[in-house]
Formats: sequence, C-alpha cells, structure tokens
Amino acid sequence: MKDFFNKLVRSGNVDRAVSSGHGNQEDQLKRQVAALYGLYTGVLGAEKVVLKAGKLGALELMRSNSLPERVLALQKLVFEDPTIDKLPSVGEIPELLSEIEDELADLCARRTVEDRIEKKIAEKMEERHQEYVQEIRTQVIKEEAPANAENPQTLKKYALLEKLETRKLTRSAMELLRPATLDEIIGQERAVEALKAKLASPYPQHLILYGPPGVGKTTAARLVLEAAKQIKKTPFTPDAPFIEVDGTTLRWDPRDVTNPLLGSVHDPIYQGARRDLADSGVPEPKPGLATDAHGGILFIDEIGEMDPMLQNKLLKVLEDKRVFFDSAYYDPSDNNVPKYIKKLFEEGAPADFILIGATTRDAGDVMPAVRSRCAEIYFEPLTPKHIEEIVYNAAVKLEVVIEPEVPQLISDYTIEGRKAVNILSDAYSMALMRVGETQEPVTITREDVYRVAQVSRLSPYVNRKAAATLEVGKVFGLGVSGYLGSVLEIEAVAFPSEKGKGSIRFNDTAGSMAKDSVFNAAAVVRKITGQDLASFDLHINIIGGGRIDGPSAGTAILSAIISAINGKPIRQDVAITGEISIQGRVKAVGGVFEKAYGAKQAGITTMVIPEENKSDIPESHLGLDIRPVATVEEALAILFAESQEASAELA
Repeated sequence: MKDFFNKLVRSGNVDRAVSSGHGNQEDQLKRQVAALYGLYTGVLGAEKVVLKAGKLGALELMRSNSLPERVLALQKLVFEDPTIDKLPSVGEIPELLSEIEDELADLCARRTVEDRIEKKIAEKMEERHQEYVQEIRTQVIKEEAPANAENPQTLKKYALLEKLETRKLTRSAMELLRPATLDEIIGQERAVEALKAKLASPYPQHLILYGPPGVGKTTAARLVLEAAKQIKKTPFTPDAPFIEVDGTTLRWDPRDVTNPLLGSVHDPIYQGARRDLADSGVPEPKPGLATDAHGGILFIDEIGEMDPMLQNKLLKVLEDKRVFFDSAYYDPSDNNVPKYIKKLFEEGAPADFILIGATTRDAGDVMPAVRSRCAEIYFEPLTPKHIEEIVYNAAVKLEVVIEPEVPQLISDYTIEGRKAVNILSDAYSMALMRVGETQEPVTITREDVYRVAQVSRLSPYVNRKAAATLEVGKVFGLGVSGYLGSVLEIEAVAFPSEKGKGSIRFNDTAGSMAKDSVFNAAAVVRKITGQDLASFDLHINIIGGGRIDGPSAGTAILSAIISAINGKPIRQDVAITGEISIQGRVKAVGGVFEKAYGAKQAGITTMVIPEENKSDIPESHLGLDIRPVATVEEALAILFAESQEASAELA
C-alpha cells in the first residue's frame, strides 16, 4: 500500500516537471505538497479537512503562499498534533514530506480496512434484522393460532378453580378483633413508644422484640410501620412493604438449591430453570423474601428458632444490603444470558430493609452477632386488668353484650391477649347457639365462658394464693420461666430431734442450685439465731412439686425454716426473692421485672427484692409495695415484725 501511495504521488505533475526539466526544486516541492493535500482531502473530504484544520490551528497556514508554512500545516493535519509549530527550512522539507507520505499511506490502509469492515457489519445487521422480523412473525402466528393444550379434563379443573374463587367466608374473629391502631394494643405502652422511636426516625434501627406470646409484638411492628410512613423524615415510602415470615418454617439447603429467605439459583440441569433458559444452559437466580422487603420491613417471628448458619447468611445481607448469587453454569460472555440475569449475578439483588425479629425465647437463644446489630425491646406480660380491657374492647367490636363478670373470668384462664380474644369469640359462638333463631339479643354469660373452658379443657392460669392471714412455716417465693413470673409456695416443718442427729429433706425434683440454697440457709440460721439445724428433723417442700433451680429462692427458704423452728407466723400477702449468702446478705437475682407480674397475678401486695435489683423495677410497679433489702435481717423484719401488726389488725 505504501509503495502504491509513493508511486501515486510521484506519477503526477511533479515527476513530469522534473523529467521535462522545467522549474526549480522549490516548484517541485510545491507541486508535491499540493499533491499530498489533494490526496489527504480525497481520503477525509474537504469539509472534514477544513474543520480539522480549524481545530488544530492550521487553517491560515494552509492558505499561505509560503512553502514552509504549508508544509507545517500539513504536518499538523496528518499527525493531528497542534503543538508542532517549527517552520521547516527548504532543505528539511523533502525529509518531512517523506514522513508525511508514510503516515498518509498508513491512513489510507486503515481507511480501506475500515470500509471493508463497515460493509460486513451492514450486511450482518441486515441479516439479523431479517431473522428478528421472521421471529416476530412466527410469534404472532403462534399467538393467533388456536390453543390446543386444553382438553376436557383440564377445562373441568379450571372451571372448578373458578367456582372456588366465588366462595368467600366472612372475616375470621381474629382478623376482626386484631388491633387496628396503636392505641388498641393494651399493656405495652412503653414497648410501643420505644418501637416507634426506633422506626419513625430518619435512621431506623434493626430490632429484636422479646416477650411472651400473644401480647402484640407482630401487630405493633406492622402498625408502627404504617405510622412511620406518614412521617416525612422517615425513609419509608407509602408503598413500603411489610414482609412477615416465621423463623421456624424457614428451611434451606446448604448448597443454596433452595433458600426462600435470601433467594437461590435454579441451575438449568438440576433445578430446572425456565424452559427457554434451560435450553440454552443459562442459570436463573430467584430473589427471596429479603429482596421482597427492600425499602420496608422484614419481620421474622421466632427468630431464635432460625438455623444458625442461615442467621449468619442474613448478617452478610444486612451488611451489604444486597443478596449475591453464584452458579458454576453462569458464563458472563454468553450472549444468550438476559440482561436481568447478568445484573443479578454481577451486581446482586437489592435488599435494603429493616430487620425486626421477634421471639418468645430468652435473649441468650439469639445469636450474639445478630443481637449486636439490633436494638432490643422487651414486651411485658399482661396483667388481669389488661386482659379484662382487651375483652371489653373485643366485645365492642363484636357488637355483643357481656355480663360484668365475664372479663374477670376470662382473665383467670389466660395471660395472653390473643387467647383471651379466642375464648371470647368461642363464648360468642356458644351464645349464638343458645339464642338460636329467636330475636333475643345476644349476651355472653358466665355460663358460656365456663362451657368453653370445659370443652377446651382450660384451667385457671393462676389461682389467687395471697391471703390476709398469717401462717407458720409457709412463705411465698418468686420464680420466672421465660418472660412469665410465678409465685412459689414454700413450706417447712420442723420436729425436735436427738441432738446432732437431725436431718433435712428437700424436694428431689429441685435443681442443685436450689438445694445449695437450703444448705446456705442452714448456715445463716445458725448465725443469726444460734440454733443448730442438726437438732431438728426439717422437711422443706415446694407445693405443686415444681422443679426449681437457681439461687433466687434462698431468702424465701431461710424465712420458712426460721418460721418453722421458732413458730413465728409469716404474712401471706408478701412474696420474696433473692439469693442468700452465708454471710447473711441478700444478693441480686434475675427476672425481677417478670416476677412482679407473677406476684400481681397471685394477689400479692408487697414484694421484697434485693437492694441490688432496685433499679431494675420502677417504684410501685403494678401497684405493688416494692421493698428492697440488703440483709436477711431486713427481709425477716418485713415478714415477721410486721406480721405481729397484721395479726393485731386481723384480731
């Protein structure tokens, strides 16, 4: 190509002028420069040359009559370098023209190849266009053709499905009676306030909700999200989703074949991707609930029941705010891979949501890594007064009359709001059957509730154990299981024995720590009374045979022992909790807040707690007289000294 170009340049007037002997060297160079300009213009076109000369500052030089200036302009144009500004001498021009000829030869070669490629591209585009038109035509023909996939059996099944769609029952009682506003969530004012503060914010937090079942954790989360949507400063839009799932039902495959929470990949061979993708060997990512919750709330009930490995995977999503997919079948260079699949594999699926986990289990059952990323809110157990208020509100929604004793009666059978509503709705059904077709107004009576209790084998959740009497050797301790407190009836009886041959018997079902509390109490008895328990046959019993473990019953056991060996009566409207040290100090215990609910359920009026737990519970919580004590003597003063005043009042 370069030889052809040089031959072309030298075949014109320049060579003829040389051969004829006319003109001097400068005229020959001018003709050669003119020929080069003509060739360059022929390659690019006159308009492009003018525009290019203007950008490179060579336009005036091109129009000059000076040979060096025209050569300089040609240099700028061919080499596309506006910084070339040195005017060549006449002696340098031949060498420069040789360099320009070489560059023009390369330019011509590139243009020839580009033209050939452009022609092939145009031909391929025309081919593809025709194929695309043919594909569209085939698709239209298929759509217009009558469907032949149906037969009488399939049409019959379709008709049955359509018929089922026309049948609808009325709303269930639970759906009707579920709280519709935050004000209808009874007994959880502090928890709801904390929940709203952490969600209705420009920077909402991940949360874990703890509490017993049936107190409104799920409903509160859903209603708080609706309230947050109305506040402009929150990131939740009006269409922010609330995706709810139960952690106990989240099953997944470690190979990520199935994962409804985070998503999975359907490989074309084993999992059966979409048919058109499987035919071309393309894997298909399936985003999960985490992506469905993007921009809203992902609520996982019973999060403590989730598989630990799945919890770890969820943590990764919380950090990245995206779910990433992987497959050995994915080939990024495959032209058959649709754009959305490429985007999912290369960028992941969006999963920017707020996680709210709820559990009825202890905080220790939730992974520490999950807890560290979440704020924690505790929902409180419901008192009988709360249950009664829930029953009243449900009766209003049912538009039914209830006897005055019904709310209190239902509160005896449950401490769960959901269960209370269920009992009321069952009693409502009983009342409807009793009234029958008559026009008599429906009234739910005590007998209706009793019938429900009998049919459902319900028993009173807590019997009122407290009394205004005094008893020797009997004291109320406090226990806790999960988030529910309870009152323990501890009794002791002592019989004088031959000195040094006494024995102590305690429940065999009690745990080792509870048995240690008995021996600690024996040491403290000798310290503060001077009496040796080895002189007594002592029997300590937990009424009901409940299995207890832990040191929190120590002070109560000590009180029962001293009452039994000295014959001092103990108040029966007081409950006590606290670990006892052999030095006679009352040490802190756990679950004081929950134990207060158990005391209230049993009718206790005074609750004795360790001084170290004073900050764990508000004063006059639930209307109880909270008495913090630091030593055994202080606790005994409340149980024994005040019992004498109570005895005088009772007399």
